[in-house]
Amino acid sequence: MISAVAEMYNIHPQTLRMYEREGLLIPSRSMGNTRLYTQDDLEQLETILNLTRDLGVNLAGIEIILNMRRRMRQMQEEMQEFVDYVQKEFLERSETDRDKMQNALVRISPLHMIRTRKG
Repeated sequence: MISAVAEMYNIHPQTLRMYEREGLLIPSRSMGNTRLYTQDDLEQLETILNLTRDLGVNLAGIEIILNMRRRMRQMQEEMQEFVDYVQKEFLERSETDRDKMQNALVRISPLHMIRTRKG
């Protein structure tokens, strides 16, 4: 509940309402419309408070930082999905195919450019 969270983090309930209005913190609601804060919400709040109290970041900056963190998490998940897919495909190949794929790239010496004179 909002009063318990406000007391726990030594902030005014209006501050939590402002974070919600700004879209920085979105707690779920009970049937009676009471704000319910999950562990993820509390971690988000701790991040917000760290940015404001310790680093002096304003609300616009916090929004940018949180969006960047969200995108980075999404990119990490996508990269992990890609790595999992490649590993699965690699393991499904026969041993002969795997040997061929491991040796598919061959190191070559760099190309040298030679200038020629015209006329």
